Amino acid sequence: MSERPVLGIDIGGSGIKGAPVDLTVGDWATERLKIATPAKSTPKNVAKIVKEIVDHFSDTIGDGPIGVTVPAVVMHGVTRSAANIDKAWIDFPIEQLFADMLGREVAVVNDADAAGVCEVKYGAAKDRPGLVLVTTLGTGIGTAILHNGVLIPNAELGHIEIDGHDAESRASAGVKEREGWSMAKWIPKIERYYQTLERLLWPDLIVVGGGISREHERFLPKLTLNTPIVPAMFRNRAGIIGAARLAHDRLVHPDPLDVTTSPGPGDDRTREAAPGPATSDREDGADGGDRARDDSSS
Repeated sequence: MSERPVLGIDIGGSGIKGAPVDLTVGDWATERLKIATPAKSTPKNVAKIVKEIVDHFSDTIGDGPIGVTVPAVVMHGVTRSAANIDKAWIDFPIEQLFADMLGREVAVVNDADAAGVCEVKYGAAKDRPGLVLVTTLGTGIGTAILHNGVLIPNAELGHIEIDGHDAESRASAGVKEREGWSMAKWIPKIERYYQTLERLLWPDLIVVGGGISREHERFLPKLTLNTPIVPAMFRNRAGIIGAARLAHDRLVHPDPLDVTTSPGPGDDRTREAAPGPATSDREDGADGGDRARDDSSS
């Protein structure tokens, strides 16, 4: 692990939060700083807030890399979707913008992926082998898949179709709140969602995060599943911690065999290191579905 804390920054629809993270213990090294997300949350406007947070913690983090989460699919430094932020993020080279503005290395990751890494490395799924599915139940449903601790990025399983509907439109905590459903009315819907994931993935463990996980005793024991299902440990702290850990793993001690943390095919370092014939310069694309997050933390 790095000697200095690594800064993690979590970009949400209402607030941008950052804190240096002690990667040895897996928690904030100091209190976080939160700044409201700009009303017009374009990449350049958000980058100004990110720089303000980086400058605030510069004495603590030195010139080390930072990790940033966004509510979007992220492929090789490019955001491919946008949820709760300006649509200008779609197909935007965000890592390059941050790196140019901050003058340091930056790893930008999907917010649910960061939460999943946090829970697997330090939290509710620590030391659990096999396939772990981490879900965040907020305005939408975010998901992260990790196998033996290795992230499979950008899983948009909140958008699988169940009974002819987008899953999160029927099962998210946000829908429960908007519709005024009781826990008893909502439980069959979230149970149906997790049962469908079971049949598709056969996970060894499911971890449930998001704001409603504070009430886990009211619904998790009532779900009829074959898979063990447990509440997240870090909840809304997980994005910052996971972002810092992913930045460290990708930029400080990268594993050349781990495609989830190594540079993408458009990165010069990959082309220099990889033997064999040159690959196409075609830019990979994905129609990633937007997903919203629970930004209710203060």
